[in-house]
Amino acid sequence: MKLSILMPVYNEASTLREIVEQVSRVNLDKEIILVDDGSTDETPQILKDIQKEYPQLIVRHHDKNRGKGSAVRTGLTEATGDYAVIQDADLEYDPQEYHKLLEPVTRFGAQAVYGSRFIGVHKNMFFWRYLGNKFLSLVTDLLYNTPLSDMETCYKLVKMDILKSLSLKSKRFEFEPEITAKLLKRKIRIFEIPISYAGREYAEGKKITWKDGLSALWTLLKYRFLD
Repeated sequence: MKLSILMPVYNEASTLREIVEQVSRVNLDKEIILVDDGSTDETPQILKDIQKEYPQLIVRHHDKNRGKGSAVRTGLTEATGDYAVIQDADLEYDPQEYHKLLEPVTRFGAQAVYGSRFIGVHKNMFFWRYLGNKFLSLVTDLLYNTPLSDMETCYKLVKMDILKSLSLKSKRFEFEPEITAKLLKRKIRIFEIPISYAGREYAEGKKITWKDGLSALWTLLKYRFLD
C-alpha cells in the first residue's frame, strides 16, 4: 500500500528541512508532495536545496498565496498513492505516527482515519484555542451525527479514490470542515486514533486565527443544509 503525503508549505523556512527529514525517515512505501503556497521568506530556496538531497520529492509552486486548501488540491493532482495524508510543514505532528493512522486501514479496512490531538499526549493549547477546537468538533457531531473529538486535526488519512471524488473547493483552512462534512454526508465512517501533538504559538509561526474558526462554522452549516 502506497501513501501520498501532501504537505502545504507557506513561510516555513525555520522548520521545513527538519519536517522533510522526519517524513523521509518513515519506513513506508510513500511519495512526498510539497506545495509551496507563494512563500515570501527563504522557503523557495530551501526547497531547491532539499530537492538536491531528496530528488524523489515532488515539489510544486503557487505564484501567490492561495491558502492551505488550494495547496492540498494542487498536491492531489500529483498524488498516485492508495491513501493520502495531510502533513503540515511545521513540527506540531510526528510523522512516525503514520503507522498509527494506518492501523485501522489494515485491521478494519477503514476508508478515513483522523488523528485526534485530544485523546493522546499533547502540549497544552491556550484555553480559547482549545475551546474553539472543541466547539467546532461539537458542532460537527451535532450536525452530522458523529462522535468526532477533533474535527480540525491536520492528520486526516483518506482513501485516495474517495478523496479525489469529493470535489474539494476550499481555499484556506475551511478545508478541514469541508472534507469532514463531505465524508460524513457520504456515510463514510471516520476512525479516530490518539496522536501526540506539540502545538506552536503565533510567535512561532502559527497562522490560523479566530476568523478561520468563523469560516469553519459557516462551512459546516453550508454543507449540512445548503450544498
